[in-house]
Amino acid sequence: MHLPRPLVVAFAAPTYRLALSRRRSVATQRRLTELTAAGLRPPRGTHVEHVTLGGRPAERVTVGASQRPRAVLYLHGGGYVVGSARMYRALAGHLARVSGSVVYSIDYRLAPEHRYPAALEDATAAFHDLVDVHGYVPARVAIAGDSAGGGLAVATARVLTDTGRRPAALGLLSPWTDPGEVATMARDLVINREWGKWCAEQYRGTAAPNDPGYAPMHGSLDGLPPMLIHTATTELLHDQITRFAARARAADVDAELVDLPTMWHSGHVLAGLLREATVAVRDVGVFLRTHLDAEDRTLAPAG
Repeated sequence: MHLPRPLVVAFAAPTYRLALSRRRSVATQRRLTELTAAGLRPPRGTHVEHVTLGGRPAERVTVGASQRPRAVLYLHGGGYVVGSARMYRALAGHLARVSGSVVYSIDYRLAPEHRYPAALEDATAAFHDLVDVHGYVPARVAIAGDSAGGGLAVATARVLTDTGRRPAALGLLSPWTDPGEVATMARDLVINREWGKWCAEQYRGTAAPNDPGYAPMHGSLDGLPPMLIHTATTELLHDQITRFAARARAADVDAELVDLPTMWHSGHVLAGLLREATVAVRDVGVFLRTHLDAEDRTLAPAG
């Protein structure tokens, strides 16, 4: 059931301000963000199975029976410090329904307990498990993610492409591709500059700020798969995301940038509650499905 946008904004803005603050302990931030997601519901018919991918806990989310062996690896947002597969279950359900795919959402290791490259290692290992253990062909697996998960999706695709396992496509929702960059805006509805700087420091560890695995904005984008990039017009990362899209196009990547004037940073997480979010996730699902179906290959059913 969709709620009126003003009502959602009135509830979401103070909730984000409360939960995403460097003044609170990491444990408190994680508890608060988990609580904020408690009211989000996946679409009717969503089935969730708890599995392990790349040695990490994950959720295998389906809606109905997928007619073809295709999958989406979803990497959640949260500044590499907060977030979980459970928090993103509703979004994963909507994405599974539209894309006609199995969506695997993983709990990659979080900072500050696990700094870079822990999250990248986990995401890459999860993709390899989908191929080596579950029997998917790389060209039938897409990667999607929001905010930090969006940047992580690009970094993961770079590693995989360089090793001959190029994903089918990337769905990037408000992707954070240069954590070391300090935004000019102080805050948007969801995130604030000081919290972002703090998260970036927690995750980076000893890596250089321009390490392409940490900040894929600074790496080579040549040969990456087609990507759909969503950005909210008023979000703190809008300029960075626009520049990333331009860099991708300059590298001859099929990159489509979509400005969402009535959305906010990672607003897709509210699919099913906010009409604009549901529509945005539908667009991403259609894009991924199109590219997952691009190569007509025969594959045994996934495990």
